[in-house]
Amino acid sequence: MTENDILKALTKVNEPDLQKDIVTLNMVKDISINNNVVSFTIVLTTPACPLKEKIRTDCINAVQQIDKSIIVNINFTSHTTSKRTDTKAILPAVRNIIAVVSGKGGVGKSTIAANLALALSQHNAKIGLMDADIYGPSVPIMFGVRGERPMMRDVNGKGMIIPLERYGIKLMSIGLLVDEKSAVVWRGPMASSAIKQFVTDVDWGELDYLVVDMPPGTGDIHLTLMQTVPVTGAVIVTTPQDVALADAKKGIAMFAQAQLSVPIIGLVENMSYFIPAELPSNKYYIFGKEGGKRLAEEYDLPFLGQIPLIQSIREGGDEGIPVMMSDDEISRNAFENFAALTARSISMFNANFSEEKVAETV
Repeated sequence: MTENDILKALTKVNEPDLQKDIVTLNMVKDISINNNVVSFTIVLTTPACPLKEKIRTDCINAVQQIDKSIIVNINFTSHTTSKRTDTKAILPAVRNIIAVVSGKGGVGKSTIAANLALALSQHNAKIGLMDADIYGPSVPIMFGVRGERPMMRDVNGKGMIIPLERYGIKLMSIGLLVDEKSAVVWRGPMASSAIKQFVTDVDWGELDYLVVDMPPGTGDIHLTLMQTVPVTGAVIVTTPQDVALADAKKGIAMFAQAQLSVPIIGLVENMSYFIPAELPSNKYYIFGKEGGKRLAEEYDLPFLGQIPLIQSIREGGDEGIPVMMSDDEISRNAFENFAALTARSISMFNANFSEEKVAETV
C-alpha cells in the first residue's frame, strides 16, 4: 500500500457542494502509512463545514475498499476560501466580508449579525464585527462593552484604531466613539465618511470573515460600503410577516443594481415562531408561517434557516451576553445551523464563480 494507492482511492470521494473529488480540489494533505494505519489531513474550504462527518465517512469507506482491515485516522483543518485577488486593496488580509442587511428596522438584524459572528468564531475562524448602523448602534450593548473606548496605535506611520475584543470577536462601532446618550445627527455624507474610516482607519488584521451589521433600509451607507470594499455577499434578514417581506424585497432589489454587483448569500427568517420556556416542544407562529422561506423560493435564493422567537435571545442581547455564549441549546442550534449554511454558501460562491461571473448573475 502506497501513498498513490490512497490518493487513487480518495479520488472517489466528492466534496458534496463543489461536486469534485477531494484530490482534484487539493484537499488531501500529509498522508502517512504505518503498517495498516493510514493517516491524512483534509483541508476544508470553511471552518464551519456542516458536511464534515459525511466527508469523513466517505473517506474511510473509500480507503477501506483497498483493505477492510485498514485503520483510517483523519485530521481536519480549514483554509477559508476567498475570491479576492486584490491583495493590495483595502482590507487585504480580510478574506470575506459579509453584509447583514434588512429592508426595515425591528427584524432583529443586529441580533442575527452578532450571533452569526460568534457561531463562525466557534469553528476557529478569525472574525470581526463592524457595526455600520451609525444612527442606532447596537454592538456595544449586545457585547457588554458600553462605555469602553478603543485604543490607537501607529501602523506604518499612520494612526490606526484598534478594535475592541470580546468573546474572541474584533468589534468596532460608532457607539464606542461617542457618548451613548448623544444622538448622532449627521447628514448622509458624514455618515458615509465614518463608514469609510471604519474600513481604512481600523486595524482589523487578518480575518476569515468580517461581518457588517448594516443599517436598515437602502441608502447612502449601503452604497458607500459596497463601492468601497469588495463585499463577498449579503445576508438578507426578514421576519415571516408580509410587512417585513415587502421591505425585504427592496433589499433584494438593491443588490440587483448594476453599480453594486454584490451577490446575495441567502435569506434568513428571524422570529419564525415563539417557543415558551415551559413548553419547549410547542411552536406558535405569531408573525405568520414560513414567509421568509417562500420569499427565498420566489427569488431563487438559498434559504439559510429559521431563528425562533425565544426570550433568552432577547435577554442575552440586553445583558451583553449573546445567546451563542449561553447554554440555551435550542437557540444555539438554530444559529449554528444558520452559520454553517452561510459559510457553505460563501464557500460555493468563492469556488464556483469569478468576480465577473458573480456580477453577471446578480
